Amino acid sequence: MTYYPPDIIKKVKEIDLYTYLKNNDPDELVHFSNNTFVTRTHDSLKISNGMWYWFSRGFGGKSALDYLVKVEEYTFTNAVEKLLGVKCSIKEYSQKCKKKFELPPKAPNNSRVIYYLKSRGIDENLILECIDKDLIYQDNHQNVVFVGYDPLKKPRYAMCRGTNASNFKHEVSGSHKAFSFQLESMENNDSVHLFESAIDLLSYATLMILENKAWYNESLLSLAGVYRPAKNIEDTGLPLALNFYLNQHPNVKKIYLHLDNDIAGKESAQTLKYLLSSRYEIIDSSPSMGKDVNDFLCIKLGIKNMKYEREER
Repeated sequence: MTYYPPDIIKKVKEIDLYTYLKNNDPDELVHFSNNTFVTRTHDSLKISNGMWYWFSRGFGGKSALDYLVKVEEYTFTNAVEKLLGVKCSIKEYSQKCKKKFELPPKAPNNSRVIYYLKSRGIDENLILECIDKDLIYQDNHQNVVFVGYDPLKKPRYAMCRGTNASNFKHEVSGSHKAFSFQLESMENNDSVHLFESAIDLLSYATLMILENKAWYNESLLSLAGVYRPAKNIEDTGLPLALNFYLNQHPNVKKIYLHLDNDIAGKESAQTLKYLLSSRYEIIDSSPSMGKDVNDFLCIKLGIKNMKYEREER
């Protein structure tokens, strides 16, 4: 475990939440009244006079460090590293190490990405449509990049995934999980479908295509990774992507869970049911075969899943 001396910890704790967000994620700050701000993701989290308080959850803090640990659920060490800019000093952090989100450069074509996603069973027309809409593309390292946008259509999130046998995964620095990869419905509806990854989301859309169903009339949202509940379920917050989506879509009444068939997926599903069942109808739609939605699609199509070939080797 990384050790930080007390004087560094002391300086990190002096960074207040308003200053941190203003320097690193100014779009997250929304003016409320006078010198009070709320965050765009959590409209009941108020920031004022160097303090912050999350009224809907009943807790608060003094520093950005408190916020990263309590709200965004960073470990203490990871939160300190984020505030330091990892290996930067406090002075360098304030001058040079502000994390700015930038999409990786695009490759001249998307041939490797198209081949890779088709090998995972994803429908080719769906792939091409996502490329046309700048939702996915190939970077210079032949990775597939999944892009998420904010309500103003500004890219705010990106996940890179290797298209070879390395199983490389990397969340682009400065990404905001509240704006994870999604396919928006062309119609107003009262439901949203949740997935752990963009691959699973595209796999579900492909399954709908195979059943001659209109995937484009459904709201499909990736949680940008495994949702890890806190030890005490009452202290568990919602995934940032889901929390932001529900705040933006008050008409939602049903939430479909398409999470993995492993222990982590089942624990996540149970936690979401506990947290949300009083306000929403929660439908657990985990795949009936295989570990995840993509595995189910590959089984259905008779494709041997590349993930498990790597594990076998």
